[in-house]
Amino acid sequence: MPSTGPAVPQRILEPGQIETAGQRATPRVRLPARDRVFARRAARLRQRATAHPLADYLRLLAIVSDAQQRALAGFSVSPPSAAQIARAREHAMPPLLASGWPREPRWHDVVHDIAGSLGAADGMPAAVGDLAARLRSAPAAWLEQQADALLAARAGAIDVAAAPVVMAALQVYFVASTAAFTAADVPPLDVRTVCPLCGSAPVASIVAAQGPHAGQRFLHCALCATEWHRVRVQCTHCGAGGKDIAYRTLARRDVVDDIAVADAEAVRAETCDACHAYRKILYEERDTAVEAVADDLASLALDLLLAEDGYHRASGNPLLWQGTGG
Repeated sequence: MPSTGPAVPQRILEPGQIETAGQRATPRVRLPARDRVFARRAARLRQRATAHPLADYLRLLAIVSDAQQRALAGFSVSPPSAAQIARAREHAMPPLLASGWPREPRWHDVVHDIAGSLGAADGMPAAVGDLAARLRSAPAAWLEQQADALLAARAGAIDVAAAPVVMAALQVYFVASTAAFTAADVPPLDVRTVCPLCGSAPVASIVAAQGPHAGQRFLHCALCATEWHRVRVQCTHCGAGGKDIAYRTLARRDVVDDIAVADAEAVRAETCDACHAYRKILYEERDTAVEAVADDLASLALDLLLAEDGYHRASGNPLLWQGTGG
């Protein structure tokens, strides 16, 4: 019987070391692809609209996304100053902190462009035309007030009907602002639950399936579309892990872990029993066309199911706003 030789000692990594090792091989930040970020969303919204109960709303938002892509093609903003970037790095803060950022008034033109696209669209309800006309004539001061309320999530001050269009224009502004940065320019934050570039909450997370980062999870910013790495099987709201985390779909209420299996859906909800919050998690392995904002909107039935089970959304969708009920 041949000798197997001396045993080779195996190094066992602690959880924190595993995470650190993974981050060496995985990009901490992925900036949006300006030439297709909104066009890809529009295509996905139209795809998901097929035979969908919310088909009309998804198609309307596809028109908004198309208008966003057209506006972005010719849109630029002044980059942050060296002093602003240095101050953000010194205090470990997002360099384009959305709440309170001094916006250039040119973003109002994007509101008007999107409203014009909605007003010109065929087959839209009269209410959409009325909204488009109202936004095209909205005073600049009102637009700024709405933007401040949206970015600070002051629900009582938000015009719910106008919010998706105003937010869509802000998305164009902040995606355009990412052009001033490379991924290496974005400093790491102590708080990893918000976008490291603009400080906004993620709308969902995506598990990559292609290239060298297959299997890695990235949170997708609801505002500037920047993505940042976050280890899997960990609550993206409170940080809990292990037995507190479960994955739920419409087909199966409770999935043991988030490793894709043959009968799993491309969109799941990652629930946490420590904070009773959840966010959607999308699997490119199941569908390479998944898109964070579009698929979150198209899976609202899953939100209703989770509300019945006592869970709440960790953050909302940037293109869907609801009244306060008061």
